[in-house]
Amino acid sequence: MVTHTGRDQARQATHAAVQGLRSAGMLVRLLEQEAYDLGLDDSQVEVVPEAGAAQGCEVAVVIGGDGTILRAAEITRPHDVPLLGVNLGHVGFLAEAEPEDLPVTIRAIVDRSYLIEDRLTLEVDVRRGGDVVWSTWALNEASVEKSARQRMLEVGVAIDGEALSRWGCDGVVCATPTGSTAYNFSAGGPVVWPDVEALLLVPISAHALFARPLVVGPDSAVLVEVLAAAEGVVWCDGRRSLDLVPGDRVEVRRGIRPVRLARLHRAPFSDRLVAKFGLPVEGWRGVAERRHREREEGTA
Repeated sequence: MVTHTGRDQARQATHAAVQGLRSAGMLVRLLEQEAYDLGLDDSQVEVVPEAGAAQGCEVAVVIGGDGTILRAAEITRPHDVPLLGVNLGHVGFLAEAEPEDLPVTIRAIVDRSYLIEDRLTLEVDVRRGGDVVWSTWALNEASVEKSARQRMLEVGVAIDGEALSRWGCDGVVCATPTGSTAYNFSAGGPVVWPDVEALLLVPISAHALFARPLVVGPDSAVLVEVLAAAEGVVWCDGRRSLDLVPGDRVEVRRGIRPVRLARLHRAPFSDRLVAKFGLPVEGWRGVAERRHREREEGTA
């Protein structure tokens, strides 16, 4: 279990989840610092260091917002452990349940009645003078951004080794379909259904006639090179970063290992968009028809 211990609501939900899972005979594992913050010890939970914490686990329950889920993904991805998020953030696109759904969530974990989705990730390498100086990965996006507010970043972009364009811009976002509702969305990129296999490329405030968002194949390689004197920075999921100097090349490609998400429902992605963004669908006959059908089937 991974939780945002800085929030009262998250601490309360974590205590309730620990109690519910232990009552059902399940072993709950917590990170050392989080167990300390929650006042829990080895008599109540298994307390472990972060390194290898997810090894041997069936599922990781994450209580917090998308930032907490991204942090948990760093722990679970090497061990192929699925994440099940309980949303205590603002939007919570990666989360599956709300706090009031906690009893249902616990029952689904105990019964192993959840589904598992594999989400495409990114592998990111930074080359400097021909050598790889930094390698990491991302679930949502890798963004190359300017370091100084007063100067634009000049970059060149290539797809599959072929030059595409160069831009003076604030940066470039390379995103996955999962990340299409994150930074990519804020930068004006398209929303892409998570089961679509593709890579997204979105220039940020580019000074060019051709600076539209692009969608490329999942096996394509995207290269962003820092061209001019201005320095930049590459961020992955807003959690890991490296300062860039002119001549650095950021290579982005499909990740070898996905992130696994546990799902409690088979609801279509459009339902998630409507719920998270509060999209207006009232008056469309299909909504009323579906709700009537669900009531008759007892699935509402």
